[in-house]
Amino acid sequence: MEKNILTGDRPTGRLHIGHYVGSLKRRVEIQNEGNYDNFYIEIADAQALTDNYDNPGKVRENVIEVALDYLACGIDPSKVTIFIQSQIPSLCELTFYYMNLVTLARLERNPTIKEELKMRDFEKAIPTGFLTYPISQAADITGFDATIVPAGDDQLPMIEQTRDIVRSFNNIYGETLYEPEAVLPDNEACFRLVGTDGKAKMSKSLNNCIYLADEPEVIREKVMGMYTDPNHLRVEDPGQVEGNTVFTYLDVFAKPEHFDAYLPEYKNLDELKEHYRRGGLGDVKIKRFLNDILQETLEPIRTRRKELAKDIKGVYKILEEGTKKANEHCLRVTERVKNAMGINYFDDPKFLESQIEKFKKEN
Repeated sequence: MEKNILTGDRPTGRLHIGHYVGSLKRRVEIQNEGNYDNFYIEIADAQALTDNYDNPGKVRENVIEVALDYLACGIDPSKVTIFIQSQIPSLCELTFYYMNLVTLARLERNPTIKEELKMRDFEKAIPTGFLTYPISQAADITGFDATIVPAGDDQLPMIEQTRDIVRSFNNIYGETLYEPEAVLPDNEACFRLVGTDGKAKMSKSLNNCIYLADEPEVIREKVMGMYTDPNHLRVEDPGQVEGNTVFTYLDVFAKPEHFDAYLPEYKNLDELKEHYRRGGLGDVKIKRFLNDILQETLEPIRTRRKELAKDIKGVYKILEEGTKKANEHCLRVTERVKNAMGINYFDDPKFLESQIEKFKKEN
């Protein structure tokens, strides 16, 4: 069995540092390790339309933006296949077949779907496409025989739904599909990076993101405006580290070398936290430290992105070639699925032979 990897993002805007620590950084590490047969990264524009159906231009305009973010972060198209979801017709076909294997109640119990429905306030006017997009994700994963899916923890219910569909399909039609495994970030704080306002999730719609393409001054303004401890009113006051957005980000981004470079009076993050807890350390100082770290982290990504943006035709070509390769793989899987289901009428000579024999006996 091949070791195939699939992951991706919805092109509803530029990617932010939550994407970076949650999955992008790990994708680059996996890519460079080279321990796989095929590595696919999907720009999931069809899924993005499930809640942007009335504004397709928003999705269309962000396809290249997302591709630029991928390449700027270090995704190498000579090692990884980047493709556009809507340009793979077989994915729609697989989604249709899998719909018969999932109940409405099962979809409504999906924790990720429940959270997204609440956030978007759909109430009872839920677009069917949105409710069923876990089935579309199952088509994506199985359509490329993916056995590994790098993801954030919020995607675990989606992957488990895919595993359910795979088991159901194999039980009915025989061993045809592979069950995927999720690969989570190594750092638990990376699972779901909170927004700059302290909300549970960094989200474009909540306007609480730091984007990979943000200019230095924009990053600084966002960091300096971050939510900290509302009771830490004076420098001498004891401060709360838990639930403090700045320290949450430091848990994710701070490395030992950052203290040597930007805050040498502290040996490590534990020492910094202890000082904040006992009082005598102001919010401005820790925010400046975080800003220095983020500027160092994002500067090479931003610079690379600007260079890539000078050759949009080249980026377009990467997507075109990647989509062609992805389409060929998915077609092979779809043929295998149809063979297992017995709906390969014109590719199976036994079907015609059986029908001839059947009607001979009847007549």
